[in-house]
Amino acid sequence: MSYQEMLFSFLGGLGIFLFGIKYMGDGLQKAAGDRLREVLNKFTSTPLRAVLAGIIVTGLIQSSSGTTVLTVGLVSAGFMTLRQAIGVIMGANVGTTVTAFIIGFNLSAYALPIIGIGAILLFFTKRKLFQNIGQILFGFGCLFFGLKLMGTSMEPLKDLPQFNDLMIGVSHHPILGVGIGTLLTMVLQSSSATIGILQQLYAQNSLALGAALPILFGDNIGTTITAVIAALGASIAAKRTAGAHVVFNLVGAVIFTLLLTPFTHVVIMMTDVLNLNPSMQIAFAHGLFNISNLAIQFWFIPQIEMLVKKIIPGTDKSLDIRAVELNEDFLYTSPSIALRQASNEVIQMGNYALRALSATKDFYIKPTDDKKDDVLQYEEAINQFDVELTDYLAKTATVELSQTESQEQAMLLEFTKDFERIGDHCKNIIGFIEEACQLEQKQRNKEKRNGNGMKTTRTTLILYDEDLISLFDKVLKNIRDALFVLETDDHNLATKILSREKEVNELVDLLRKKYFRLMSKGDGRAADSVLFIDISSNLERSSDRTLHIAKYILGNVYGFKAPASYLQQTDDV
Repeated sequence: MSYQEMLFSFLGGLGIFLFGIKYMGDGLQKAAGDRLREVLNKFTSTPLRAVLAGIIVTGLIQSSSGTTVLTVGLVSAGFMTLRQAIGVIMGANVGTTVTAFIIGFNLSAYALPIIGIGAILLFFTKRKLFQNIGQILFGFGCLFFGLKLMGTSMEPLKDLPQFNDLMIGVSHHPILGVGIGTLLTMVLQSSSATIGILQQLYAQNSLALGAALPILFGDNIGTTITAVIAALGASIAAKRTAGAHVVFNLVGAVIFTLLLTPFTHVVIMMTDVLNLNPSMQIAFAHGLFNISNLAIQFWFIPQIEMLVKKIIPGTDKSLDIRAVELNEDFLYTSPSIALRQASNEVIQMGNYALRALSATKDFYIKPTDDKKDDVLQYEEAINQFDVELTDYLAKTATVELSQTESQEQAMLLEFTKDFERIGDHCKNIIGFIEEACQLEQKQRNKEKRNGNGMKTTRTTLILYDEDLISLFDKVLKNIRDALFVLETDDHNLATKILSREKEVNELVDLLRKKYFRLMSKGDGRAADSVLFIDISSNLERSSDRTLHIAKYILGNVYGFKAPASYLQQTDDV
């Protein structure tokens, strides 16, 4: 085999392997749905549970980097503390060893049939479940087919004197092996790929165990680069989470490099006892290393947290978002308490909607990534509340409720959807502001290319308009008052919301007229239609949701009863 054939076969095999890992992980994630995020969100109350959550999620999505990125997002949003995140990261390192054990079974001979079965399920079935299974099988088959190609391409390496000299050097100087493993994983962006290559080389007797293990240790350092990249430009919480990942893996690599000789003896001994094949031997060493590292450092989570905070100083901005707090036991023992819990969570959801719109207004005034991230995190929290509250309130319908309780349950379901829609409108407005900026930039670039210079004196990409700011403020006031009405049942304040709605509609009409006036004078820009029409329309609809709440409270004759005529009026809101 020529060097060109070796290189092309290796690169092709590596590409198919990486695609297989990613595609299989995506399929597993789709099959699991939102449950993976829920596992991380809910089951991390203690360090041990956080570790177990990290193991489970990483084992399912086949990517410790993916778990780390999810964790960084939860920490940034305030759903998880740094201490909980450290536990998840420790668990993720153990969970990622599943891939090495899968590779150890050496199913390369069955790779193509597995790909074929996966393709049939993907392209010839319509049920989502079968398509997800097809994607998992297709990725699984690609993983082994890519390994087979890489193994074939690397087989001649054992006959190359230069490669043999390098492996002898690694055996005598473990730090060199750690460096090679770190660099290789940083380049490939996949610890599983590095382990797969190691398994192939070791199975072909191209390198000794004493050379393979330091590379394996370095692989754990290299895998932290994904978390570091994800945290660049992110919040301090995200940077600290990535820093904890680096500290944990770096300390583990240092400890086991120093203990390389006894560790090698343990691996050889267990290989003889368990009768492992070469690929499985590397998988076992990988698993033993990560489990041992976890067992050593698990007791020092508070110290790791303190160290990371010293390395990355500063006060982190917290959105103060918490998980939904609902106790299902009350559904069957005391429905009235269950409904009161749900009511409190609906109000909390409304507070997130209020904060989301306030951050959306700030993004309009000054479009920055941190404000956009705030809105998206609030919107994600609102969606989570919507899912859990809807499920909880639906379960209350299965128990015997009084007429008043039944009406309250229906009302809370309605309000949940109102706040969820406000969150959607905030997300829409963010998209419209970005679209307006892009349209304006394209128009300016086009004018420059035509040699006419810019035909606008505006200093910013998006037009700042006081009337639009006033519209934001009135809608924010309506949401704030609607929340107070929900807590106090204040009919006077509900009436004020209705009267303010007229002002909101007048402002929306004014902004529309202003847009057409600008365009008719020739002063308008392409982006202005997005600004004056789309954004004001979404703000009007957000205000309509508060109108919905106010009318419901004003129609509250028997505690929580809204007139049927009102329900018909708000169907299309």
